[in-house]
Amino acid sequence: METFNIKDLTFTYPGRETPALQEISFSLEYGEMAALCGKSGCGKSTLLRNLKSVLAPHGEKKGEILFYGTELDEVTEREQAERIGYVLQDPDNQIVTDKVWHELAFGLENLGYDSNIIRIRVAEMASYFGIQTWFNKDISQLSGGQKQILNLAAVMAMQPDVLILDEPTSQLDPIAAADFLDTVKKLNREIGTTVLITEHRLEDVLPAADRVLVMDEGKLIIDDTPANAGAILAQEKHDMFFSMPTPLQTYSLLYDDGIGSEYPCPTDVGEGRRWLTEIFRDHTVTEDKLPEEKHGNAADRAVIKIKDIWFRYLKDGDDVIKGLSLKVLPGEIFAIVGGNGTGKSTALSIMAGIRKPYRGRTEINEEHVVMLPQNPQTLFVEESIRKDLLEMLESSHEDEEAKKKKILKVAELVEITELLDSHPYDVSGGEQQRAALAKVLLAEPQVLLLDEPTKGMDNHFKNKLAGILRKLADRGVSVVMVSHDIEFCGRYADRCAMFFDGSITTVDTPRKFFSGNSFYTTAANRMSRHLFRNAVTSEDIADLVKRNIEGEAE
Repeated sequence: METFNIKDLTFTYPGRETPALQEISFSLEYGEMAALCGKSGCGKSTLLRNLKSVLAPHGEKKGEILFYGTELDEVTEREQAERIGYVLQDPDNQIVTDKVWHELAFGLENLGYDSNIIRIRVAEMASYFGIQTWFNKDISQLSGGQKQILNLAAVMAMQPDVLILDEPTSQLDPIAAADFLDTVKKLNREIGTTVLITEHRLEDVLPAADRVLVMDEGKLIIDDTPANAGAILAQEKHDMFFSMPTPLQTYSLLYDDGIGSEYPCPTDVGEGRRWLTEIFRDHTVTEDKLPEEKHGNAADRAVIKIKDIWFRYLKDGDDVIKGLSLKVLPGEIFAIVGGNGTGKSTALSIMAGIRKPYRGRTEINEEHVVMLPQNPQTLFVEESIRKDLLEMLESSHEDEEAKKKKILKVAELVEITELLDSHPYDVSGGEQQRAALAKVLLAEPQVLLLDEPTKGMDNHFKNKLAGILRKLADRGVSVVMVSHDIEFCGRYADRCAMFFDGSITTVDTPRKFFSGNSFYTTAANRMSRHLFRNAVTSEDIADLVKRNIEGEAE
């Protein structure tokens, strides 16, 4: 039975010549879980929003969207509200009340359900999602992960047939994201809810999906199983291949050398571990680690020095920062990871001079400190991205022509040239992030502070971002980033720090840092740690596999 049947769907935003969606056709079977992926701005969110009339963007639409065989526009808003559940990217954008219990009941109240039914459903959802301990709390007291679980529970209280999720874990730490996605998988398996999810974190999503839909520039280019989709992307050397799970990427890296190709392609960490075990069933691991990365001594020449600082938001409130000390070198990329609500963003705002600690000492040698906040929309003040970038150069003494050249150069760098005349709020989350990055780069900072810089970005642009940050670091710019993106930090940071309970518990180079962790570590490390001691990327695994097998042959 088809939940959705989309036929030749084409959609064009007002004032745009190129359609955002071009002749999209696919069907979603009842009880199926499908993952929708593609580069930022490829049309994923536009497609998802068109699947619920009240969220559909304004523009010209052609083609058909059938919901259980009925044209979607003919399905009443009430029926859509009940049967089509939708969870947005930003947890705060979906919450409408101030109490947890009221948020769970809000949708049912609006549909006029009897109070007995509301109580039963709210109690059931609170129990199923483990919300009992914070049932009576103010929503302002919840972490980002708890808010997103609450959004999901509130949607599921309506008992929808289909659940549409638009990058629901983009603002969650790795553990909260894994918990959220496990809950989604459970709903699909145990209740039979049809799931259509778009995510840039494909490590956890792809293995659970029955199908993978890959979009590129508004077109659907692949509709296949996860393993087949990965193989097609690898053969075509498509940018989206680098968004595939680490086990699949590792398989592809060794495939051309004929290593491991006789076994099925792994799509998750467990399958990857078994695949490596099979490879080494007939081989001996003689070299189990790669050389450790080196970093300079931060003792004397650090550009950021923080010594035993303490901070609280309210005079009588709890301390958010507790005895924090750290040093950052010139020209290094320093990554801070940790759970939601541990104080990472607060620490970043202290480095930026936005907040002042009540105890301790802070020293930042460079005057030119620029911060990219977690919500890029806070930087936009004009009606177009071009004007927003020009606003950044208002105090510059350069002539208009020089300013235009600067803007074009930074726009090309972050790949937003075609978006310059768009309103900042009319582009995707990933595109907003890139536009905000362009704005802070125009300030030519010597210390660049980034709060969740890869949020909403596809792996293609993450690699591009890494190149930009490395060029800045090579010029002596210090980059400090707070991130939930473990894979990005493991691949590109010079040093990584773990933030817990208001302070940093450990700092080290990526291979040492991630090799000692069980959860805050990369998929590559979890996949290979039974054989290798410090692999943190798919390339690390492939390198060690080749070293051992080729060394044995020699």
